[in-house]
Amino acid sequence: MTQDETWLLKEKYNGKIVEEYNTDCARLKNGEPLAYLIGHIPFINTTIYLDSHPLIPRTETEYWVQNVVDEISDRGLASVRVLDLCAGSGCIGIAVLNNIADSHVDFVEIDTDHHATIKDNVLKNNIDQTRARVFGGNLFENITDTYDYILTNPPYIDPKLDRTTSSVSENEPALALYGGKDGVSIISLIIERADKFLKKSGVLFIEHEPEQVETIHTLAAKKGFFTKTATDQFGTKRFTRLTRTDSLSM
Repeated sequence: MTQDETWLLKEKYNGKIVEEYNTDCARLKNGEPLAYLIGHIPFINTTIYLDSHPLIPRTETEYWVQNVVDEISDRGLASVRVLDLCAGSGCIGIAVLNNIADSHVDFVEIDTDHHATIKDNVLKNNIDQTRARVFGGNLFENITDTYDYILTNPPYIDPKLDRTTSSVSENEPALALYGGKDGVSIISLIIERADKFLKKSGVLFIEHEPEQVETIHTLAAKKGFFTKTATDQFGTKRFTRLTRTDSLSM
């Protein structure tokens, strides 16, 4: 029994081998992601459900979002408004809502198939639904408010470098994976427009590939942002913090 089969048996079937389990094992062998078969995945003290098959949350994302949650807590803001951009399952915003008591999160997801999943994740994690709003549209298209934090795990895979496995490329949504030329097409748009939706002391966090750091710093400088890139738990340059001032350190 493989590690994934063992985890599937424990999480979905409570250790009981039934015919459906054998069917799921066959689907695993055919490359279907374990998280989709189980139907949910843990993410910073929350359970994220994946009914609409959005991008599966990664541990690298969990790592930097935990950094953000810690930063927000340390700042002690009386109330914090957050935009989860390119939200997918809503895992980033859900983690903020669950861990920061006086927070309100707007979710933007272009694929409306995932809107019900985001709302379901709010509900199933026992979060007051009045603290969350879900928007469609392309990036900031339907957004009029300003935020203390904009947090985004945008599509950023460079098709030329493409490190995805066949299980990922064949099962997870391409719309959430591939970021156009050099993987920075959507990142560029976010940096270009984000200042209009950030409060004066607002912060933008972007997840990205290590090869994109120089481009991100160049684009950010043109918009007057200070930037600081940090590594994930595996030592890879994975996320960058952008601010209008350098008064807040990461």
